[in-house]
Amino acid sequence: MKYTYKLLLLTVFVLLSNCNIKQNEAIQNSSKPKLVVGIVVDQMRYDYLFRFNDKYGDGGFKRLLNNGFSLENAHYNYIPTYTAVGHTSIFTGTTPDNHGIISNHWYDKYLKKTIYCVDDDNYKTVGNDGKGGKKSPYRMFTTTITDQLKLAQNMQGKTIGIGIKDRSAILPAGHTADAAYWFDGGSVGHWISSSFYLEALPNWVNEFNNSGKADEYLNQPWETLYDINTYTESIADDNNFEETFKGQDKPVFPHDIPNLRSKNNNYSIIKAIPAGNAITTDFAIAAIEGEQLGQNKHTDFLTLSYSSTDYVGHQFGVDSKEIQDTYLRLDKDLERLFNNLDEKVGKGNYTIFLTADHAAVQVPAYLKSVKIPANYLAGKKLTDFIKKVTSEKFKSNDLIENVSNFQVFLSKENLKKEKLSVEEVSNFIVEEVINFPGIYKAITAKTMQSTYFGDGILNSLQKGYNQKLSGDVLLIPNPSTIIYPKKGSTHGSGYSYDTHIPVIFYGNGIKRGSSKTKYEIIDIAPTISSMLNIEFPNGATGRVVEEALK
Repeated sequence: MKYTYKLLLLTVFVLLSNCNIKQNEAIQNSSKPKLVVGIVVDQMRYDYLFRFNDKYGDGGFKRLLNNGFSLENAHYNYIPTYTAVGHTSIFTGTTPDNHGIISNHWYDKYLKKTIYCVDDDNYKTVGNDGKGGKKSPYRMFTTTITDQLKLAQNMQGKTIGIGIKDRSAILPAGHTADAAYWFDGGSVGHWISSSFYLEALPNWVNEFNNSGKADEYLNQPWETLYDINTYTESIADDNNFEETFKGQDKPVFPHDIPNLRSKNNNYSIIKAIPAGNAITTDFAIAAIEGEQLGQNKHTDFLTLSYSSTDYVGHQFGVDSKEIQDTYLRLDKDLERLFNNLDEKVGKGNYTIFLTADHAAVQVPAYLKSVKIPANYLAGKKLTDFIKKVTSEKFKSNDLIENVSNFQVFLSKENLKKEKLSVEEVSNFIVEEVINFPGIYKAITAKTMQSTYFGDGILNSLQKGYNQKLSGDVLLIPNPSTIIYPKKGSTHGSGYSYDTHIPVIFYGNGIKRGSSKTKYEIIDIAPTISSMLNIEFPNGATGRVVEEALK
């Protein structure tokens, strides 16, 4: 009897022990990541994931695709698809009608001048005596995921933003970041910051700036990573659709960077070659070490933007061998970064999401050469046309204050003098400008405010329209029609070539798989917030991608 009783007690003890072990395992598996890394690849089209897939290694893009959760039908849901707007929308989980970043530059109808999204004269440059650091995120109306993580942790945990472009470092890092760093080119060649964040650069940043990394990269020519003859996924190297560097006869490999840098604003040329992504990776790795990211009890956040992909895309276009080589080299940089995270933070201790701030149109001149409808629109001719027809109709030359970003701003003061209403003049412009070659749709701000567009391109226009900041008439060009030089490519529209981008979640808290369901870029912030069990950004309108979360 005693033996049976002891055996029963032993059995209960073992069962309870197993329950405790499983409970501890569950707690460990459900624990928050030590570090979240939000990666934005500037101007990355979704098809780059697969167009160059055969030449990617196993440790970069393929690692994310094979072990993470990929959204195969993710899109931007607003116009315009520009860098500042994209970075802001990703991290706020909402669109320009809410967060207030309506472009990179836009006409400020209150200040009566064109402003830049992150300029702020209230602060000074940290890192040198120039003006490149007089920046802050104050024009962004809403909070970001990074802000919400800070608030949830009683302002504990670190947030660091990194990007060659200032706006790409500042806006994702939010209002509460410990620091944001961007690259100051020209004759400087250093990473800098703003007094909005700190009064002096940390030692690790000074050490990096003094390491000579930038010169090390710029002392090498840009040659293809592999034999150029194997780059069969891109068009001929010597073609009429690409822009050259200053001092270069043809836009072909190899690009003699050591001799071209002096004619291309010295250190700034690194932004326009794959080495810009490499030095960004170097700096991110230095930040992980220097800031001890992922080494504390609170979750840290690193926002990382790769901008050289955008510069190369603008100059050489979507189908160039230069863009292919840039992505093959970025794949290697991502592998370096991921290996460093494994070593410093630990496998399973971090979460990554990778996406893009917009995609890009193929060079219209190239599309035309293969009989696909595409064209160019002259911005000055459009402005002159609007001014001309308005002047003829209303007998005044001063009704148009500004035309930019496919928006028309009317002069309210002069309308009042002429005893004209905004609605009357706006409606007239809409009726006339739709006849201008290359304009596909035109709509008044009044219509944006009073009519709901449930889907389609006018829905995208509506989500990009901010009543406080936007113009009085909004325009949409024809597909593959751009205001841009005839060499190189750009972005900004609501068409799929600009809106379809990769979204991949990976690591702690993320399932393995993919989805063909249509998601929007603003779904990233709610998803990461849900994974972290924190409040969504205060303007968020996106939804949680529940199928990606464990």
